[in-house]
Amino acid sequence: MSWWSEFADRIEPDAPIGLSTWFQLGGSARYLFHPRDIDDLASLLARAGQEDVPFKVLGAGANVLVSDDGFDGVVVRLDSDTFRTTSRRGDSWEVGAGADLPLFAHQCCDQGFSGLECLAGIPGSIGGAVRMNAGGRSGELGDVVREIDTLRSDGFAETLTHDQIGFGYRHTELGDRIVLSARLALERDDPDRLKGRFDELLQEKRRAQPLGDKSAGCVFKNPEGHAAGALIDRAGLKGKRCGRAQVSERHANFIVAQEGATASDVLGLIDLIRERVRRAFGIELEEEIDIWRPVNTPKVHV
Repeated sequence: MSWWSEFADRIEPDAPIGLSTWFQLGGSARYLFHPRDIDDLASLLARAGQEDVPFKVLGAGANVLVSDDGFDGVVVRLDSDTFRTTSRRGDSWEVGAGADLPLFAHQCCDQGFSGLECLAGIPGSIGGAVRMNAGGRSGELGDVVREIDTLRSDGFAETLTHDQIGFGYRHTELGDRIVLSARLALERDDPDRLKGRFDELLQEKRRAQPLGDKSAGCVFKNPEGHAAGALIDRAGLKGKRCGRAQVSERHANFIVAQEGATASDVLGLIDLIRERVRRAFGIELEEEIDIWRPVNTPKVHV
């Protein structure tokens, strides 16, 4: 009997998770798990820990690149209704980690609650957005998060306050904790003004970014005092290709996957960009996207 037999109706062996990312690239997971609720998830983590099986959580896949080798472990998707519910008490909202960020942000604007309009055009799930502190020049999700419920890898539930989360620039101190839900403090405002601001920011992104292409958003974080896209452009890499992956002609901090691209093409281009920018400016670019890269994968030096 396999270690996961008690979860058999919620587990998909050899699941093509790469196709669930916005890149639509990469290999399969050994197991894909759809927990019914928090207790179900905690039980699975306990069993996986006993068997030394690693795990990852896949939200909307908007900022994830899965290697062509896939992931040799359990991938969790919080896609049951339990993890997608939203509720409001006064100006405080509780939203499940599996809820769709753009949809929720738009709904809040429609109902006259301010704080999320700055996230217009940013895809993802609430849980993933909390983990990376999603945002842009106009604000970040961490600005309105008051506390979150999490599950540790040992199955222990833990509530963290805003300060304990450790929000930074596209960063938190969550470690291997799984975000289950978040409580947000939003402010009441005029719905028409909020919807206008939301639409304005969305149109700005559509003009400046290749939102219609297969990509994972900004590939690199902005180094202090610099814009990563500008550095990549100045290094002469806009339009640069590696296989069927290309640095976007519209925004140099985006890599777009063309027909026939592989995850290895994208990884090769990422390594090439980092090397060229390092040589040209002495600046080390740090990846913003979450790369599920096998251990000891050699990098390309060009």
